Amino acid sequence: MSHGDSPHAPVPTLPFELITEILSRIPVKFLMQLNCVCKPWKTLISDPKFAKKHLSTVTVTNLILSFMNPSREFLIRSYSLQSLFESLTSIPMNLNYPLNNRNRFDVMVGSCDGMICFAIDQNRALLWNPSIRKFKKLPSLDNPKQEGSYTVYGFGYDYLTDTYKVVGVFCYECGSGGAIAYKTEVKVHTLGTDYWRRIQEFPSGVPFDSSGKFVTGTINWLASGSDTFNSSWVIVSLDLGKESYEELLQPDYGEVAVVTLTLGALRDCLCVLAHGDTFSDVWLMNEYGNEESWTKLYRVPYMENTDSLPYTKALCISENDEVLLEFQSTLVVYNSRNGTFRVPQIQDISGWAVPEIYVESLISPCS
Repeated sequence: MSHGDSPHAPVPTLPFELITEILSRIPVKFLMQLNCVCKPWKTLISDPKFAKKHLSTVTVTNLILSFMNPSREFLIRSYSLQSLFESLTSIPMNLNYPLNNRNRFDVMVGSCDGMICFAIDQNRALLWNPSIRKFKKLPSLDNPKQEGSYTVYGFGYDYLTDTYKVVGVFCYECGSGGAIAYKTEVKVHTLGTDYWRRIQEFPSGVPFDSSGKFVTGTINWLASGSDTFNSSWVIVSLDLGKESYEELLQPDYGEVAVVTLTLGALRDCLCVLAHGDTFSDVWLMNEYGNEESWTKLYRVPYMENTDSLPYTKALCISENDEVLLEFQSTLVVYNSRNGTFRVPQIQDISGWAVPEIYVESLISPCS
């Protein structure tokens, strides 16, 4: 200690604005530990405005897998997306699903800003942020039990009102005799409320997808072109702000004989996987709503000894132009530059697994 120092000199402190800037650059898992440092920090970290700031500053992207083990337990694991692209083996983190995990297989609808939406059944959905271990079970849709009926969901962010919304599309049989026809009843739940609102029904046919794909303030479904299932496909888009629909034109597939389609989202753009007999073309709508911006990124051949089965989902594209695909519950990395495949080694996964991409965040489904 120097001559002029006092043993009781005050500890130097940083301005709170600077502390806020520093904390906004720290990953979520460390912020959860810093919650206990002092009351002002805990208040800051739980502030919705800080959560938004943090989301725009720090991006940690993971892949989440849901599956049922031989003991019929519904399990969920998280994997670093970087490790799936760069490592031979990816080490998982086990996540504790907030509901009883015995004898259930809740379907992942999608993720948005760190929250993951699950369809519990055709009347109930769940929002869960595994990073902060908070969840909300949404109120019942109160759809009638009807043979042949089903519900598909969508989940996303409404930029117009700065709210998160879950959409439930209830599809049910109608008419008598001849071909089976379907009608829809569409409801919207806004996070922060305790009810569903009915909006205009589906404008064209019924959705094929198990869930809608969120892109740029819209939810998009691949749907039949009419009220029957044996018609051509259309892409139906629901604007979450206006709560109005439009039909998007598909890419010009040229001379390719498209057998089936898969709708998805890549690089925050709407994506179509157009499946032929021996390959899948990956199409991206670079400017949402502009049909002239459809661009074919890659042609991914089917892997050998796979009976020409199409890829189930395109999940992510790396900076090195590698594509992470789902194939019949298996993850595959395709290198578009040299045309090679690699299967990441994921430990102890048995049975059917469902993958989804999500980011770690502080956004709470309970707000």
